[in-house]
Amino acid sequence: MKIAISVCSLMIASVVFAAEPIKSGPQVGDKVPGPFEPFNVTGSNAGEECCLFCKFGNDPVVMIFAKDISDPLSALTKKIDELGVKYKKADLGSCVIFWQKGAALRPALKTLAEKQGLKEIVLATLEKGPTDYAISKDADVTVILYTGAAVKANYAFRKGELDEKAIEAIVKDVAKILPSKK
Repeated sequence: MKIAISVCSLMIASVVFAAEPIKSGPQVGDKVPGPFEPFNVTGSNAGEECCLFCKFGNDPVVMIFAKDISDPLSALTKKIDELGVKYKKADLGSCVIFWQKGAALRPALKTLAEKQGLKEIVLATLEKGPTDYAISKDADVTVILYTGAAVKANYAFRKGELDEKAIEAIVKDVAKILPSKK
């Protein structure tokens, strides 16, 4: 009986632990750590290493770190790109930086950009996430919304956790980084 209770307790604890939110990247209220140079696959600096943090400066930015291409990430990328077009006058910058698989993903990223007709969002690669950004090795996707280098929203997802509800929340939170209308 004691063994059965222990096994059940362990199983419940592992389910609760798995449901705990993951912490990845600079958190709300933190300053974005600063420069790093990913290889830009798309955008005005395609084919070269270019610091996107430097490029976007103090403008509003949606910076996404991802391990791999997935359907939910592709859907998020498309929606953020559409916001980049809509808020071009507000200088909304956006990028998806694929880390860990880096260079191996470049051809697929070019295909993705063409297939989805991406116009504003920069797709880039980096062999390892920038250490100063504290991107969790357990995070499949980390989304950082910031302006003036101050983080206004942060989302982190394990593999399979990014879904339509989360995408809607991220898109809604982009308003937090846009200039207020006066």
